[in-house]
Amino acid sequence: MERLDKILSGTGRWSRREVKELVRAGRVTVNGSKACSAEEKYDREGLVLEVDGLPVSGEKYTYLMLHKPGGVVSATEDPRQKTVLDLLPPHLKRIGLFPAGRLDRDTEGLLLLTNDGALAHDLLSPRKHVDKTYFVRVDGALNQEDCAAFAAGMKLEDGLECLPAGLERLERPDEGIVTLREGKYHQIKRMLEDRGKPVVYLKRLTMGPLMLDPSLEKGQWRPLSAEEVQALREHGPRAGRKETL
Repeated sequence: MERLDKILSGTGRWSRREVKELVRAGRVTVNGSKACSAEEKYDREGLVLEVDGLPVSGEKYTYLMLHKPGGVVSATEDPRQKTVLDLLPPHLKRIGLFPAGRLDRDTEGLLLLTNDGALAHDLLSPRKHVDKTYFVRVDGALNQEDCAAFAAGMKLEDGLECLPAGLERLERPDEGIVTLREGKYHQIKRMLEDRGKPVVYLKRLTMGPLMLDPSLEKGQWRPLSAEEVQALREHGPRAGRKETL
């Protein structure tokens, strides 16, 4: 049970003082009835909230799928560069969202933003080993030897030892799908550079059971569905997988 002003201020749209003013003005309804006090306590589960007749989520945590564009960094703040949080409206920048895992500044694709630290830990913990897939385009032509090297695990010239990974060639000889099961710094770029096929474009497609929504343009975002959130909760702890870059 939590106070109404805490639940509504947690959306980032209003301060607790503003929530009290909204309630006094009769602009807040809870489960179809006007709220009497901002201090009343409610169970979040099944809670139906409206402000000025518009629905407001009473969920404790927020989960957003972002189609990350190139040119922004996967951080909550940066004094010199635009971050993924700068792509969100102001109220969502005030509720403690952070990227669950990182993508390079020039890498595009699926990025999960959340304020659920426990779920993020499950998805990113080295013990969890969550698979992620990427579309890659290289300078050169991928061949069967490259696929075999990925599958066997690679020790790079710089000393990095990589676990077995997936590399599937596509119709164009310079394009492929990479599946990683670990998360070392610039790993895909370093592995393909070691094969003499430097990466020219990289895009994350999936993260565990979560797939990039094809309807999202670069820079766009949407909340995860209840089914997507549940799939992430079930997948991370059960599969025991790991973060990738």
